[in-house]
Amino acid sequence: MADTAQPEELVARKGTHITSIIWKWFSFDKTDAEQTAVLCKVCRKTVKTKSSSSTTNLYQHLRQRHPKEWEECSQLRECSMASTSQSKQGHAAKKQQTLAASFSSVVPYDKSGARWKQMTEAIAVHLGMDMAPIYTVEKPGFLHMLKVWDPKYQPPSRKYFAEVALPKLYNETRQALYEKLDTVLFFSATTDLWSSRSLQPYLSLTVHYIDENWSLNSCCLQTTYFPEDHAGELIAQGLKDSLALWKLDEEKMVCMTTDSGTNMMKALKLNQWTHLSCFGHRLHNAIENACKDARIERAVGVCKKVISAFSFSWKKRRDMAVVQTELGLPEHQLISESPTRWGSRQQMIERILEQEKAIGQILGADKKTRHLVPTWQDIDVLESVNKAIKPLHDFTDALSGNVQLAAMDKRRGSPDLSLRHWARKLSERLSRSGAKHVDGGEEKDKKHVENGKLLPTKTRKEAHKMLPPPSGEKKHLPPFFHFATYCIDEH
Repeated sequence: MADTAQPEELVARKGTHITSIIWKWFSFDKTDAEQTAVLCKVCRKTVKTKSSSSTTNLYQHLRQRHPKEWEECSQLRECSMASTSQSKQGHAAKKQQTLAASFSSVVPYDKSGARWKQMTEAIAVHLGMDMAPIYTVEKPGFLHMLKVWDPKYQPPSRKYFAEVALPKLYNETRQALYEKLDTVLFFSATTDLWSSRSLQPYLSLTVHYIDENWSLNSCCLQTTYFPEDHAGELIAQGLKDSLALWKLDEEKMVCMTTDSGTNMMKALKLNQWTHLSCFGHRLHNAIENACKDARIERAVGVCKKVISAFSFSWKKRRDMAVVQTELGLPEHQLISESPTRWGSRQQMIERILEQEKAIGQILGADKKTRHLVPTWQDIDVLESVNKAIKPLHDFTDALSGNVQLAAMDKRRGSPDLSLRHWARKLSERLSRSGAKHVDGGEEKDKKHVENGKLLPTKTRKEAHKMLPPPSGEKKHLPPFFHFATYCIDEH
């Protein structure tokens, strides 16, 4: 007769490596220290086995005596075997790597392969677009970055980029630009002479055109080394050669914009090209001529000396940061004037006025620089100059900036040059600097207008009288802007 045991007297099999699912339905008696007699948890009967680890008779017993438990055991057994098989296959595949695969993970890319060419072209684009020096490809940090990204890629030398990769990229870009310019019906151009930091002279040429989608495009074609004398005859020949080099027809050029230099104007006159002077440059020259006053020159000279005192002393710059925090002033550095940078004088004066208290406190504390503190007369002159030229500086920025004049009229499906909208936006920008906003379309004298256009017999002075006078003496737009807004509204 089979031995029986109470449920609370049954214990699980000893050991930590129990992998068979069958032990869910079998166990041992608590008094069986050696665990020689296996007991069924369902029927409490002893099942004879060859050893305590043998499970064949246990499966047989469960299949013959307990069909319900056997069905559950079969399902669990199949799931366990399937997961174990997948785990073994994945582990084996991971470990059993082929010899070719092992070598391919460390062998560098073939220089004729697609991946090596792709990465090399990407580096060439980086050097060209970001104007990075060619020796960047040999810097340790750059090489380390490439090694982390792709250990199999070995970049070529700087000589390869200088003689092969970059010239190839240049030729491809040039050919694409050739094809694009070949479809242009008309274009305009801008050119200028400038010097590099090493004082080497260059002549630049940029073309502007509107494509078939009515989008304004600008392409800087070249910046050529120009060591010859900057005479009008030589510049004229250089510009002709540049257009011929890019296969551009002079008959398609509407005009060329340059500064007001006599050599530039003479060059375009010799070539018989339509010349358009840069408005920003002429306005800048007008401001410079207007500022030729002894009082202004003295005040501007004081500003330059103040900036020099801070530029050559790190202690004063350190003290400036401390005083700015104490006085609650913006933590800005002083701006120096550059003759070739438009509006730099106004920016310098504006920054001096902003930091007036901090400058006076720092320079006044040192007897060697106490004489550089601007006087009240200098401050009065600087405030007047800043108030006068600040609107003109904003006007130049707005006019020379990226202003999109063309807007698509969805009702008609054709481009519409919304000049009136642009003028109002420009007026709003000027009003931020203390100027009055002008809406030229509201108040106008109807008797001086015929068919929406200004009568040809009216002079500019008479046109000014047709506009309402600005309110106030200090905050108003220049007369030419009233006239421009008026004409735009009439158009």
